[in-house]
Amino acid sequence: MSTTMPKFIVIVTIENKPDINDPEGETIHRDLVIRGGYSSIESVRSAKTLKIIISEKSENEAEKVVRNLCEELRIYNPVVSSCNVKSAGELPGKAKIHSSH
Repeated sequence: MSTTMPKFIVIVTIENKPDINDPEGETIHRDLVIRGGYSSIESVRSAKTLKIIISEKSENEAEKVVRNLCEELRIYNPVVSSCNVKSAGELPGKAKIHSSH
């Protein structure tokens, strides 16, 4: 009897550390948000998000594998960026990530 491991979606968020400039976030804040009339917004920080589907025996193991992947393969630069890895839960059936492009 063949058993299939569950699939999990793991979200990786990579953003500049707080003391590192974020030109993209600053431009969005200045040129769009403030000019758009949202003066109560104090700042905007941009980030890159990766959605990774992984087959693993548990949600914790899925997070661990993706965290190791990010560190070992240098998916981000730890000198200037922080990397947050968090599971978004188990996927039902044969779900796939679809691009909107």
